[in-house]
Order: sequence, then structure tokens, then C-alpha cells
Amino acid sequence: MSRHSSFAMGQSARFATTRWSLVLSAKDRPTADARTALADLCRAYWYPLYALLRRRCRDRHEAQDLTQEFFAKLLEQDFLKNIDPAKGRFRAFLLAAVEHFLCNHWDQQNAVKRGGGRRGVSLDLLPFDWESGESRFLTEPSHEITPERLFERQWALALLERVLDRLRDEYRGAQKQALFETLKPFLTVDQDSIRYADVAAELNTTEAAARVAAHRLRKRYRALLRDEIAQTVATKADIEDELRYLFVVLSSPHSK
Repeated sequence: MSRHSSFAMGQSARFATTRWSLVLSAKDRPTADARTALADLCRAYWYPLYALLRRRCRDRHEAQDLTQEFFAKLLEQDFLKNIDPAKGRFRAFLLAAVEHFLCNHWDQQNAVKRGGGRRGVSLDLLPFDWESGESRFLTEPSHEITPERLFERQWALALLERVLDRLRDEYRGAQKQALFETLKPFLTVDQDSIRYADVAAELNTTEAAARVAAHRLRKRYRALLRDEIAQTVATKADIEDELRYLFVVLSSPHSK
């Protein structure tokens, strides 16, 4: 059974195996699976943290140094010792962890050169695309925004981007790439504004079939959104709070 189809069997039945809950469950007895799960999360959400550090640092090179050093420290053998299961969310843990890391760094004034890392720590699981990250940062809004606010904004955008990528991959795997690209714009518009007759003409199908296809796309998107959020929280109950968080962050005046 595929990862995606397993979602349909019920979120409660599979929640204990999500990435962040796996990490938290291994707090007292760290495992290789938990470390891999944490590396997966770091790889998926490294850019929001880089954006935060980039806003705080003198230049891109210092931000890259600090980003690499932070993740190297995070993935050490004792990476779980500072995790508080009560925090519930990987997002909150990551932000608190980097703040603690920065305090120590500024106090010690001990910058680590990019590429060196910490002895015995491999970042092979985290292939950072520095050029892409820097390009994204340079397109950030010019208005004043705190590093923490920038982190929240980029976290929300990164999560939604991952959901869209997963949805695209599913449609591509089903040989429905053209259908996905045609219907994708309707994920973010009011359903009443969709001209299904035009969609049907573009897809060479009936208006009724176009409506059904759009409905299925939106339904699957919502399921994948909840599933992606589940990967970053500790309990099923946290999912609704994270959904509300996404809405607040992306609807704020500084989210665009």
C-alpha cells in the first residue's frame, strides 16, 4: 500500500508513525529511525530557518555557515535531549532551538567555516541548495519584517509547496499531468468563480466531468495538507491548530 493511499484508511490508525511523533517517541531512547525522521524534516524545512538567519547575519556566507552548523549540532547523537514533547510542533521546536543556538554562538564568537561542519557529523542527508535559497531570500518583500515573522511566513509557504508537489506527483504518476496543470489554479479561487464550461472545453470533456475532476483535486489537496501538517506535530489534535496558524500567517498584511 502506498504512503498516499494509507491516508484514506484513517489518520488515527497511522498517526503514531508520522515523522515528528516518531522523533518525540524516541526522546528517551534515540533510534536510527528517529534520527532519519528528524533529518527528513530538516531537509524539508531548512529554508525558513535559513531565511531567519539570513535576515540576522551580515551576509549570505555567515548565514550559510550558521545554517550548516546548526543542523550539524541538531543531528548529533544527543539530538533529542533538548526536545520538549509538550511543545508539540516541530516548527516551534526548530525556532526555539535556533534561538538557543544563536545565543551560544554570539557569546562564543566562534563561527564555523562552511563545509567543515562538526567532526563526526555528516550532512549527506541534507543537501542544501544555497543558490536557490539565496535567490528566494532576495525576492522577499522589502518592508520591515522580523526574522521570526519571516520564518513563520516561509514555513507556511514551504509546507504548502510540499503539499502541491505531492499532489502533482500523484497526478503525474497517474498520467494526469495535463489535468493537474489545468485545474491547479482553482485550488486557490472561490468555487463560484470557476467557469466550468471553459475548463471542460480545455479538457475536451463535459462540464459535469470538469466539476467532478475539480472537486476530486480539491478534496485530495485538503487530505494531503492535513497529512503534511501531521508530519510536523505530535498529536492528531494539533492538526487543527496548525491549520489555523497557516491561515493567520498567510492572511496577514506581511504575508505577500
